[in-house]
Amino acid sequence: MAVQVSSASKRILLVDDDTSLLRLLTLRLKATGYQVLTAESGENALTNMSVFRPQIVITDLRMDGMDGMALSEIIHRHHPGMPIIILTAHGTIPEAVTAIKGGVFSFLSKPFDTKVLLSHIDKALKWSGHSQADELEDQDLEWRKELVSQSPVIEDLLTQARMVAAGDTSVFISGETGTGKEVLARAIHKASPRRNQPFVDINCSAIPESLLESELFGYSKGAFTGAAQDRKGLFQVANRGTLFLDEIGDMPIALQPKILRVLQDRQIRPLGSTQTIPVDVRIISASHCDLEIEMEEGRFREDLFYRLVVLSLDVPPLSKRREDIPLLAQHFLSKLSEKNEKKITGFSSEAMKVLLSASWPGNVRQLLNVVEQAVMLSVTPIITASLVQKSIRSKNEEILSFKNARDRFERDYLIGILRMTLGNVSHAADIAKRNRTEFYKLLNRHNLDPSLFRQTQ
Repeated sequence: MAVQVSSASKRILLVDDDTSLLRLLTLRLKATGYQVLTAESGENALTNMSVFRPQIVITDLRMDGMDGMALSEIIHRHHPGMPIIILTAHGTIPEAVTAIKGGVFSFLSKPFDTKVLLSHIDKALKWSGHSQADELEDQDLEWRKELVSQSPVIEDLLTQARMVAAGDTSVFISGETGTGKEVLARAIHKASPRRNQPFVDINCSAIPESLLESELFGYSKGAFTGAAQDRKGLFQVANRGTLFLDEIGDMPIALQPKILRVLQDRQIRPLGSTQTIPVDVRIISASHCDLEIEMEEGRFREDLFYRLVVLSLDVPPLSKRREDIPLLAQHFLSKLSEKNEKKITGFSSEAMKVLLSASWPGNVRQLLNVVEQAVMLSVTPIITASLVQKSIRSKNEEILSFKNARDRFERDYLIGILRMTLGNVSHAADIAKRNRTEFYKLLNRHNLDPSLFRQTQ
């Protein structure tokens, strides 16, 4: 059953195999104003995580099947910032120490005082950026309005973005071209204490190397031929605000030490000037390429890398968040129809199927372009499949049936284990936690010969 989540209250997921305790805690927490969902096992809790999207998890330690520590480990693997409180009647000091070291927010022994639990919940919410004092700001979604999504992965990303926005540390955003890295950077700025100051962006790959330095640092009159007057650089323009350095991976290696110096000294020197100027700027950078590879291959400075990549956020490609395609397509359609004064109300069901099955190598930017072209060429209130297909001009990506998807995963998994073990079936079966007979049956089902993997050495 789908869970309807209200943004007006904080959401708590309770996990315990004691149903009477679940009922009691639910009553007490709901009376305090929290929205509560219960799960009677760790496995059930994981199933509900992406649907209910809790802001805090409270779990029992000892449960049949998956225990509280194992549940916490899995949750933190996918939701690193999720505060978790563990309750247990079997609490020991070593277990508490292990829990805290593992990232658990707090550890309470049963029986516990409800006031103490509520105090821990309040502290955990403050720690994660969801304090009651921020309630009004939570209700104001202006900062994220350009990030149209119903995808759990984007909601997780926005939760992290809101947390990092509160600080002043440099943020690096990774992701494929067209995924919306600049949109996320603007959202972080709007959610930050610098929201009323300038947000300045520059694409480091779009400006010639000879001009990029003067764009960033400015210049003094007479610094070079044509410099008829002083000009502020973007660091000065963005003073007290945020400077977004897009495609930072394409920044010339010769200019990188100067960027590093600004980050270290918080001051700039315009071209042709002997005076330094203090600047107070938060840096958000982004790149579609892997900066670690660029660094290893000598195209990006290691010291600058560690200055920029203090906090890292990754924007997923559109192909990994297909549930957002109908929402984004309709959002773009409404805006573009109004802009072009056309009365287009939606997409045909076949057109939406085409959108959902497309590969989208250009991500959200490509989707916007496709919708814009369809709007411009459409002569009917409903956009047709043929018009969408013409606009996409790319081969559709087949959406596999459940059986085919499962078979593909199973085959890829077996191949990965065989490569890892160099064709050693006994070792591979141990890793897969299957006996040798069953494992051989799996290999035969997928026509996999272990000897081929031994020959690859």
